[in-house]
This record gives sequence, structure tokens and C-alpha cells, in this order.
Amino acid sequence: MAVAAGDALIAALRDDVDRLLSAEPDVRADAPDSVHQMRVATRRLRSVLRSYRNLFQKKPAAEIGAELKWLAGLLGVARDAEVRADRFADLLAEHGDAPDIETVTDRLVTAERARYDAAHAEVLAALDTDRYRALRERLTRWRTDPPLRRARAAAPATDFFGVVLLSDHERLSALIRHEPTVPGAERIETLHDIRKSAKRLRYSCEAAEQVIGDSAADLGARAKRLQTVLGDHRDAIESTEAIIERAAQAEAAREDTATYRRLIAAETAAANHAIARYPQAAEALSTSLW
Repeated sequence: MAVAAGDALIAALRDDVDRLLSAEPDVRADAPDSVHQMRVATRRLRSVLRSYRNLFQKKPAAEIGAELKWLAGLLGVARDAEVRADRFADLLAEHGDAPDIETVTDRLVTAERARYDAAHAEVLAALDTDRYRALRERLTRWRTDPPLRRARAAAPATDFFGVVLLSDHERLSALIRHEPTVPGAERIETLHDIRKSAKRLRYSCEAAEQVIGDSAADLGARAKRLQTVLGDHRDAIESTEAIIERAAQAEAAREDTATYRRLIAAETAAANHAIARYPQAAEALSTSLW
């Protein structure tokens, strides 16, 4: 007997809910990578809610989606600061051999670690609120009994999941086709949109793997590759912008900016290296679904 779409989706949701809830104790303990793991689980759930939205009752799905967005936003502030601190530390280890290294480290690494500490404290405060407790209780119920549209949930999973992957793939392909027409000043944001669309396709594929099998896994792997390439590009661009801002602060304080210029050059090269891999990664997704 064919697996029903609702049953298959419940299984995928259960895994993502378990990832989110199991990350909470580690976030509270400030364990390494814990904020990242909880943020990813939150994003995966939001992505599945969007891609498979036609299976859910509209109002409760919108409500839990809004709460997941709130949680992801809090985790994102902490995670972004954590990533920047580590990235700046690595850059300085490779390119920062100069007498002013302590001053530059303070402006880049120490400042970001302080931002992380403040953001992590906000996350901890949020985890102790009634709002988060209500979200956790709702997610626990959704593990086994999400508010599905029963008629649609009874459809064969292979058919329903296949339509979702087709839709997500076409959305991404349309963005890829449109990208060459975008003016240069807008290209970075268009690439960011392509990255987000690739991530959505990846997560919808991963939710469909148990139903569709290797073809969904292959498509998801191609989407993940594009997401990674554009993620590397975005990280380098944002790092460059942050370093330029700190360099301006250093210059205003009459500090030497030579180290900042070396770091900016290194990040510019990293961004160029990442974007050089984009055409091949995009081509692997723009030609066919499977």
C-alpha cells in the first residue's frame, strides 16, 4: 500500500523537531556549535512548512511559522557574531603578523565575541519565557499530530512530494535564469536569493528522501552544493564589509590600517574564488529536475 503524504511528512517533521529540542540543553550550556545546530533545525522546520504548506491547515501553520521565525532571529544574531569572530581570528592568524595585532584583534575578534556573549544571553532569556515554552509544547504535539488537511494528507506521498520538489526546483531555476539580467549593483542580493532558494530545495529534498529515494537525495546534494558556494561568497562579502567598517573606526582613531587592508584583500580574493564556482554549481541545477 502506498505511503500517504501526511504520514511521510509527519516522519520528516518529527526528525526536525527532535533536532531542535535536543539542541536546547547544549545551547543553555553554551556548548560548541550548539547555537548553530538549533538555528539550522529551526530553519529546516520553517522551510518544510513553506514547501509543504498545502498539507497544513493555514492558520496554525502560519502561527508556528511566525514563532519559529522569532526564534531563528534570536539564534541568528548569536550565530553570526560567532562566525565572524572565528573567521576574523583565522584571517589574523594568516595575515595579521604586525605590531598592531592586539589592537586589530580587539576591534575584530574581541568585539564579535562580546556581541556573541550578549546575543547568547538574550537567547537564554528567551528560552525561559512563556513564549518559548508555548512553542516547545506546540512542537512536541506536532511531532505526532500536526494540523494537516486530511484529504490532501491522504494523497500518495510520492505524488505529493514530487510536486513539491518540482515547484521548489522551478522557483530556483527561474532565479538562476534571471540572474544574468540583474544590474551589477543588485547582483549580490540576487545571489543571496538564489542561495536561500537552493537551501529551501535542499531541505524539501531531504524531507522527501524516504519517499522518493536516490533521485531526491541527488537533487538535494546539487542544491546543497550551490547553497555552499553562494554561502562562501556571502560570508566573504559580509566579512569584507565588516572589516571596512572597523578600518574606518581605526583610521578615525589615528591607528595604522595596513592590517585591515591585507584582510580586505584576502576576503576579496575569497569572494572571487567562491563566485568562480557558481556557474558550474548553477548549471547542475538549471537543466533538469532529476
